[in-house]
Amino acid sequence: MIEDLTVESFAGCVGEAFRLTADEGTFEVTLVECETLGGTALNRVPFSLVFLGPREPVLPQRTYPLAHDELGELEVFLVPIAQDDDGTRYEAVFT
Repeated sequence: MIEDLTVESFAGCVGEAFRLTADEGTFEVTLVECETLGGTALNRVPFSLVFLGPREPVLPQRTYPLAHDELGELEVFLVPIAQDDDGTRYEAVFT
């Protein structure tokens, strides 16, 4: 379950592809950052993930199904945070 995931769950997946399913289609996004955040939460150390996806379309912030070969399918709230020639970056924050 997503509540049980920690930064360590994702650390080995940096550079790997995830499949994101949206109304606009299915896209490959790559996990490019996995960092702990300051502070503490009830059950885990807060952390953030940044994914790099295609430049277009820019998907709105909302919860999306993300599938990964080892982690399975996860429902993750993603927010678009930046766009450049490489694509669009999306962030997920876990507290």
